[in-house]
Amino acid sequence: MTSGESPLWTLKPPLQDLSSPLDQEPIEVRKLRKWQEQRVAKKLRGDHESATLHLADLINDSLLAPLCVASVRVEGTHKTRPSFLGFLINPIVSPSSRGSLQGPHDVQSVLHATRHISDVLQRADIFHSVSAKIERSKDELYPPEAVDLVFKVREKGRFYLKTSTELGNNEGSASAIGRIRNVFGGAETFEANMSLGTTTRKSFNTSFSLPITPDLNTYAEIGAFGLSRDYSTFASCSETLRGVKALVRHGEPSTGSHELAYQAVLRNLGNLLPTASISIRESAGQTSKSSISYTYTFDNRNDRITGTRGFHTKLFQEFAGLGGDASYFKAETENHISRSVLPGLTVALSACSGLLWSFSPTPSLFPDRFQLGGPLSVRSMRFAGLGPRDGSDSLGGDLYWSAGLSVISDIPKKGHWPLKTHMFLNAGRLDGIDKSRNFVENVQRTISQPSISAGIGLIYKFDPIRMEVNFGLPLVTSKSDGTRKGIQVGIGLEFL
Repeated sequence: MTSGESPLWTLKPPLQDLSSPLDQEPIEVRKLRKWQEQRVAKKLRGDHESATLHLADLINDSLLAPLCVASVRVEGTHKTRPSFLGFLINPIVSPSSRGSLQGPHDVQSVLHATRHISDVLQRADIFHSVSAKIERSKDELYPPEAVDLVFKVREKGRFYLKTSTELGNNEGSASAIGRIRNVFGGAETFEANMSLGTTTRKSFNTSFSLPITPDLNTYAEIGAFGLSRDYSTFASCSETLRGVKALVRHGEPSTGSHELAYQAVLRNLGNLLPTASISIRESAGQTSKSSISYTYTFDNRNDRITGTRGFHTKLFQEFAGLGGDASYFKAETENHISRSVLPGLTVALSACSGLLWSFSPTPSLFPDRFQLGGPLSVRSMRFAGLGPRDGSDSLGGDLYWSAGLSVISDIPKKGHWPLKTHMFLNAGRLDGIDKSRNFVENVQRTISQPSISAGIGLIYKFDPIRMEVNFGLPLVTSKSDGTRKGIQVGIGLEFL
């Protein structure tokens, strides 16, 4: 065959030249595979939706069908008492006897009871996992519509130990926590905590808590505590506390929690510096306090540190005078609200106040008084820099208020960063109560003469604490105020 002539034979299917289709085959195969996957997914989705609708119709049609609970079994418990499980479960569902339907009596109520029991077992915080199933009753004495509720659980470990270093409220500490869970098989918890810190030099706390209602919304707790605080930076002394506490707590902060407590404490002011004032020297020594207190907390903020919406309030009231040296009524409230006004821009408003009214003719005791000022409260003031003083020592006060307005902004184009900028305006005052005047006159004097500061700064979120680096200026001050112009650093949980 000469050059340029066509071949005398040609390939015929299935032996034809496939070079051109082969060049495009991977793309076509991918398209075909994608098309097939979409068809399969669509069919499966349709089958799933059809089955789901069929199951939903079947369940809805059967919700009112007769059904009763013959028994409830919890399998997998080795350390939990059966009596405690009954304490949790019996209020939700009671075993039905032959011919009677107690508790759940139809499919719908049995399903609700199953879900409720699973929730209670989870919230007991003694199980890693809880799974539920409904079985036909094996007891022939029960009617055909009787079923058994079976819960399979896996218990958590009983012992827990943790060491950590912490920063908060302008203090650093190293701590060790030991915990024994489910001590006697009834979701009891024993916890011991010891720490060493910069301001709170030493502290220990032990507590034993247990649920006292089947819905697990109410707990009782007893404990002992002790700590040693260094007040030398503002009051030329140290304080040592030893005490016991018993309390009952109900609810959660997200819906409103209540706490009623009794406390008996021995306090000792000592380790006076050579420069300690006469007032601090007169306050030195041991005093005791026996008191009852009530605390209400509500917090629905979307974030405790840099919230953009929500509200937080805390109300604390204490009556001391059941014995010991202290005799007073104390009330304190904290309120915080945040609102997002523009994308990346939040306005936060805080307001706090407190009253200490002594029932004795002598002034209130130093350990019971309020302290105000510093990077966590009224910024651009020294820590405990507001209120009555004797020389360089802060004596604390009986009546205070503080308020703060902050405008918090994201870093431009970096809204996901934990770093924010803010501008603040703070005001507040701390006074002792002058009993030669009536209560209204004392309040008017405190409100009418505030100390005011303003500034700008950066906020960094170290979950679960917040760090601020601010540049601030005192705008209005009293002669006795300890001010701090310029850079100030604050680390804590709650800020004004």
